Amino acid sequence: MSVSVKICGLKTQETLEAAITGGASHVGFIFFEKSPRNIAPPDAGGLAESARGRAKNVAVSVNATDDVLDMIVSAVKPDMLQLHGGESPERVAAVKARYGLPVMKAIALKEQGDLRLIEPYRGVADRFLLEAKPPAGSELPGGNGIPFDWTILSTLDPDIDYMLSGGLNPGNIGEALAETGARGVDLSSGVERAPGQKDTKLIAAFFEALQAAEKAAA
Repeated sequence: MSVSVKICGLKTQETLEAAITGGASHVGFIFFEKSPRNIAPPDAGGLAESARGRAKNVAVSVNATDDVLDMIVSAVKPDMLQLHGGESPERVAAVKARYGLPVMKAIALKEQGDLRLIEPYRGVADRFLLEAKPPAGSELPGGNGIPFDWTILSTLDPDIDYMLSGGLNPGNIGEALAETGARGVDLSSGVERAPGQKDTKLIAAFFEALQAAEKAAA
């Protein structure tokens, strides 16, 4: 599978295994109390240990303090940190220096001009997660199940390493890859039967659709 895949917001061993069996290169654990996908660091640590060596463990936080990140890193021993809030480039650099881990920075997009938000983080973040801006009133910075206009990525510098996120699911992954040429994708709500409840059948259906899309593009 040439496209890297992160299944994010995992909370059970069953769904973790479905993600890895399907071909996920990354598995994500969310540490944000307002999210239905929130997981306690000790619980995530157990899942991360079972995934170690089979997929990269990614710890996702939102404007977390050093104390919170210390706890997460100690419990999970992640391969990567994902910063999904309003963290500044300086904060990203500080987090990288403190933990010696690569950092993926989430950037929310709605229109072409929003691509400028990436620039201050270039050379600081190791990878980007590009997703839709949350709808008005949402308390969640991600996992809202809505895509953005993928055509705005047509002017994105091809050297920028990113994962495409926001409303991806088995039904639209082929179109998303054809439109963007993304080399990595991130899913959460698109493989859930209810908020925070991953569905092993939807996970399997996603990987089947992804393989079909890659075969068609070959």
